[in-house]
Amino acid sequence: MNPLELRNEFEAVLKDYQPSKDVIKLLALIRLLLLVGPSAVGRNTIISKLNQTGRYHFIVSDTTRRPRINNGVQEIDGQVYWFRSEADFLRDLKRGEFLEAEIIHNRQVSGISVRELKRAQAAAKIAVDDIDIGGFKNILKRKPDTVGIFVLPPSFGVWLNRLHGRGQMNRDELTSRLHTGISIFSEVLKNTGSWIIVNDILDNTVKQVDDLVNGQFEPNMNQGLQVAADLLKSTRDYLSKNGQSEL
Repeated sequence: MNPLELRNEFEAVLKDYQPSKDVIKLLALIRLLLLVGPSAVGRNTIISKLNQTGRYHFIVSDTTRRPRINNGVQEIDGQVYWFRSEADFLRDLKRGEFLEAEIIHNRQVSGISVRELKRAQAAAKIAVDDIDIGGFKNILKRKPDTVGIFVLPPSFGVWLNRLHGRGQMNRDELTSRLHTGISIFSEVLKNTGSWIIVNDILDNTVKQVDDLVNGQFEPNMNQGLQVAADLLKSTRDYLSKNGQSEL
């Protein structure tokens, strides 16, 4: 994965970023579900299943990274991400045309564009997106009634297998994703009020998410917190054992 060429410019804009008034107005008109979790936890698959119910609209985020092959399948523009050049992304960001945007893994910038909020409103469905922890926090500040769910793998071993199953990944990229996982697991343990769902059996997870959004299910938070604690310890132990100390 290539480094950001315009990193300094992105950092300057994101430091005090504020979306435009049009973005804020649109945000108030939609129902919003956000899934937060480490790489390869299954958020995109969960969203795909939710979309099949006809009650959800997937917000396709913009990203500066290049398309890649996941599980032998080439990513297509507009399905999981809109793949943008750094210059185009930066231009729209300066205009306030994103709800949020964030530098991810120190290698790419991703965010939710205003055009996706317009599509969600026109569809009159529940808007759903998978998002990183920084963007999640920013959106909650702007829309407190957002349904936020931390999605976790059932164990570190399962998570590591899923990470390697996404295709070739060098040591630095794996380390970066593990460090991001540590940040997410630590955030979960702060128990700030968002829900926790463990993605063990996919169909069960999808039903739990859908039922939660509709007020028909409440996850076992104590169980979720224990899983997060186990994941945090195991990830740190793995990094230490392999000489990849925590950042």
